[in-house]
Amino acid sequence: MNKIFNNFYLGFRSLLKQRLRTALTVLTISIGIASVIAVFSAGEGLNYLVREQVKKFGDNLIEVEVKVPSVKQNSSENAGGMAQGITITTFKNSDIEKIRAHKNISYVYGAVMGQEIISYAGEIKKYYLLGVGYEYEKINKAKTIFGRQISEDDENSLAQVAVIGYDVWKKFFGDQDPTDKTIKIKNQKFKVIGVYEKQGATFMMSYDEYIFLPITTLQKKILGTDYLMYAFAQIQDTEKINETVEDVQYILREEHDIDDPKKDDFAVTTMDEALEMLDKLISTIAILIVSVVCVSLLVGGIGVMNIMYVSVVERTFEIGLKKSLGATKKDILKQFLFESVIITFIGGVLGVILGALLSFIVAKIAIYYGLDWVCIITSYSILISLIFSTFIGIVFGVYPAKKAANLNPIEALRRE
Repeated sequence: MNKIFNNFYLGFRSLLKQRLRTALTVLTISIGIASVIAVFSAGEGLNYLVREQVKKFGDNLIEVEVKVPSVKQNSSENAGGMAQGITITTFKNSDIEKIRAHKNISYVYGAVMGQEIISYAGEIKKYYLLGVGYEYEKINKAKTIFGRQISEDDENSLAQVAVIGYDVWKKFFGDQDPTDKTIKIKNQKFKVIGVYEKQGATFMMSYDEYIFLPITTLQKKILGTDYLMYAFAQIQDTEKINETVEDVQYILREEHDIDDPKKDDFAVTTMDEALEMLDKLISTIAILIVSVVCVSLLVGGIGVMNIMYVSVVERTFEIGLKKSLGATKKDILKQFLFESVIITFIGGVLGVILGALLSFIVAKIAIYYGLDWVCIITSYSILISLIFSTFIGIVFGVYPAKKAANLNPIEALRRE
């Protein structure tokens, strides 16, 4: 035990002789470790956020989304196709009525999105428009602080009415009641019939900055389309949710004249399945980011090896003197290896502290922008970071330490 403490003492003393060089190397390691901690924390925070959002929706919902035929919903081909502008136009309002008729469906609404310039009293800004069916409020449990929500009559008559998000209300009307006031959307007059209470962000979308229109109005009078992007349906008996999913799939295949499930231009997903897909996505992203961070740690490891190699060269006479006084190869090897481990371990500890601080800042920024985010730093992420940083010290310190241990004492003394 005394030998270990002695090696640590000698290691610290040697490193303190080159304070700036040691500090820069420690900083390199700490930045890499801080990145690892921040990535793990962000992954945990995002996972918590997703789960809380799913809880808000409830486990009695199914979602219907359009997708590129013959590819999986969560595949890169589907995502790439959508990103390249492939538009699926087969999901219609008539499909919603067929789904609504199912005995295990309580409520259902279709939705479509757009973006237009909104103006009122000289104020002009571009906002997202969300066209929704009249049962939107039943499923999302959204409440208004002024006025009412979109009704069945509004949808059937293509009424030019709008329910505005909280931030839109603040932007155009301040604290005034905007009910029955008129705003312009694409140079068309729309009557404000209500204001939604502050909802915050849901799946990275802030509904407070949305304007809600009857789905038929947005389709026919703004976008000039007749198809949907997605729909949500609420299940009465959750015990029969899988059976209901199969029924909805059958209904849509009948409506879309699809006889091969592989050619589906839609995907029906339960909340549990959606959560599973999001978990996989988050994990994949985290792994990719950690892989990039590991490259920076590798660079830091090379820096450690470099500083130790330079240290060996500078201390050749010292090594020779110690060997001539009876120090063994093993003693020299341990001393330089301990120095390497000390550098990386200190870098690891500082990295954990810096990473925790960075994670806290990220959480605060996310909360500021309305996300239900928590700062989570797990014990395993700290343990992995410290073990990994120490491992780097051992791996990249072995070569310089061996070089020092193998020096011939007579030749070393002659270099003074």
